[in-house]
Amino acid sequence: MSNRPLRLLPLAAALLLSGCAVGPDYLRPAFLLPSAWTKAEAPAPEATLPADRAGERWWSLYADPILDQLVDEALANNADAQVAAARVLEARAVAGTVDADLYPSLSAGYSGSRSKSTLLGSFPRPADLPRIQNNYRATLDASYEVDLWGKFRRASEAARADLFAAQSAREAVRLSLTAGVTQQYFALLAADAQVKVAERTAATRGETLKLFRQRLEVGALSEYDLRQAEAEEAAARSQLSSLLRERERAETALAVLLGRSPREVLEGAVVRGTPGALPPLTVPAGLPSDLLLRRPDLQEAEQKLIAANARIGAARAQYFPSIGLTAYTGGESVVFSKLFTGPAGIFSFAAAVTQPIWNAGRIGFGVEAAEARRDAALAQYKQAVANAFKDVRDALAAQTAARDALAAETARAAALEKALTAANQRFEAGIASRLDVLDVERNLLAAELARIDAERAQRAALADLFKALGGGWPATAPGTAQNAMENS
Repeated sequence: MSNRPLRLLPLAAALLLSGCAVGPDYLRPAFLLPSAWTKAEAPAPEATLPADRAGERWWSLYADPILDQLVDEALANNADAQVAAARVLEARAVAGTVDADLYPSLSAGYSGSRSKSTLLGSFPRPADLPRIQNNYRATLDASYEVDLWGKFRRASEAARADLFAAQSAREAVRLSLTAGVTQQYFALLAADAQVKVAERTAATRGETLKLFRQRLEVGALSEYDLRQAEAEEAAARSQLSSLLRERERAETALAVLLGRSPREVLEGAVVRGTPGALPPLTVPAGLPSDLLLRRPDLQEAEQKLIAANARIGAARAQYFPSIGLTAYTGGESVVFSKLFTGPAGIFSFAAAVTQPIWNAGRIGFGVEAAEARRDAALAQYKQAVANAFKDVRDALAAQTAARDALAAETARAAALEKALTAANQRFEAGIASRLDVLDVERNLLAAELARIDAERAQRAALADLFKALGGGWPATAPGTAQNAMENS
């Protein structure tokens, strides 16, 4: 009976064991999630979110082509976005390096030597041995460590998760960047509007001051009223100066977000558009809450947890023996022309088994450290999920508050405009004092500035909502705005 099958048993056993991998397999943590968002009022027909605005390009809801261009510019040139993209390339390269450990390594070697032996050495040289000798050697070398316990496979799993985490981090940067550009853009538009209001107010008070000086010369006005007018005109110019400074800050901040050059940041200007009115958009009540788990920051946190979990297996595999296989084949000859002939052929095959016995607990400490990192990643993932739902709740509340504040400030400004007209009439009729008119003017200016800021806050709150939701929701998902209207 041949012993050949018996010789193959160790190889078969190694192949079977190579399918095993020590360490825990990943299971997604269970979360107590609400079945859906808090039921909200169904949106009006004009609030239906089109399919092309429900996904990645959510900012097109603002219907501002200039904003669309600025967001595209930021995505292409922003430094944070470029850093995140470079880290994805780095993670991909690292994953490829780790994967290479799963496969044998091959290398080719060649060496040639020429030596001359001494005639006066300690040992006599054989008479048939030439004094000058040549030696040539060419080999194809192979080495492979059998992954019996999944050490390399767990490392590859961790590296792959790190790659996915880097990709999710890149998407999180893109989402944060688009929201930041959107909010900063509308902050710049609001600054423009507030500057126009302040310029109009300063111009009006300047004309009033000229008129009062003329009236003082003819004795139709007291010096007290003139000094009040001078103070109010100076206050208007001071407030205009502050608003101009804030507009410059908003413009330079937006230029930096867009990734523009230092010269453009210092000297350039950002083009503005004219945004349309926002529809009264609300999150559909039927939208499943677990849709939030697709947020890129949550995906990044989960992939980091997967990587930490896989590295526990790689650490535990250090307890078990490792089997290394090495081999080479080639030729060796003292004559180069015969290096690749049959008589010059050489080969070698070797196997080595290494079993750790005592290393002062180094492996155990490594496993404990890997488990601690997994526990930390798990806690961070849970906290990230909780923060995500907090962000959504805050964004929904901000939507309602911003809409109500804008309505209130609009009504307040309209009422004060009428009050100012009445106050001027009363002043001209001698019924009211100039102080009464100035009080109404100051209140109207504050109301107009507050209304502009409330409009900016409403647009910023909408950006925060899409950021909290991870960029919107699929138009085909159950519970979209259209489905919410049909089921209401």
